Amino acid sequence: MSVAVIITAAGSGTRLGADLPKALVRLAGEPILVHSLRAACASNVIDHTVVTAPAGHLPAFRALAAPFGAVVVPGGETRQASVAAGLAALPPDVDVVLVHDAARALTPPSLFVDVVDGVRDGRRAVVPALPVVDTVKSVVPGGSGGFERVSATVDRAALRAVQTPQGFERALLERAHAAAPLDSASDDAGLVEALGEDVWLIPGSESARKITTPWDLGLAAFLAGSPS
Repeated sequence: MSVAVIITAAGSGTRLGADLPKALVRLAGEPILVHSLRAACASNVIDHTVVTAPAGHLPAFRALAAPFGAVVVPGGETRQASVAAGLAALPPDVDVVLVHDAARALTPPSLFVDVVDGVRDGRRAVVPALPVVDTVKSVVPGGSGGFERVSATVDRAALRAVQTPQGFERALLERAHAAAPLDSASDDAGLVEALGEDVWLIPGSESARKITTPWDLGLAAFLAGSPS
């Protein structure tokens, strides 16, 4: 049996202010996707890698993925659809699947190891997460003029900000996707939760923060030791 990682890289990069897919934007001299592929490879726990890419950019993605032995498939209109496309491309011997955002480019290889170890130890869904350090407010929807009314202060002691890679027994993840309405969760752990199955958290990494905005990219460049 073997381990696969699906790297979701079909994002447009609009919020990053880029005129090309986010995964092709350069960070410390190399595309974001290359950083993510290198980290997964360096973990030495991944046997198969599938990258989901924008359909109009497959040649560029395949050129970047080839040195890592990764397969590139067209992504869907949503993240959920892209992961489903990645699942369909996996060989039959895979029994553990990790789903990873390409935009978490500086994720340490050790985090891949920790997630796989957690699944192999019998926890069928394992997700890295960080404690929420800000005070969090819930609000009344429908504010106007830039104002929103606070309805409550949420106890942050019970909150966690989840990251990737998220790891699953393959059969469980496939069952979760088959049962889920289209675009019904923002991550795969949410689909598993909807089945009533347990999801387990392990300590995440500050380095695994997602690159979404130009500020995020600048911070990642600083952490990578290169000017943005």
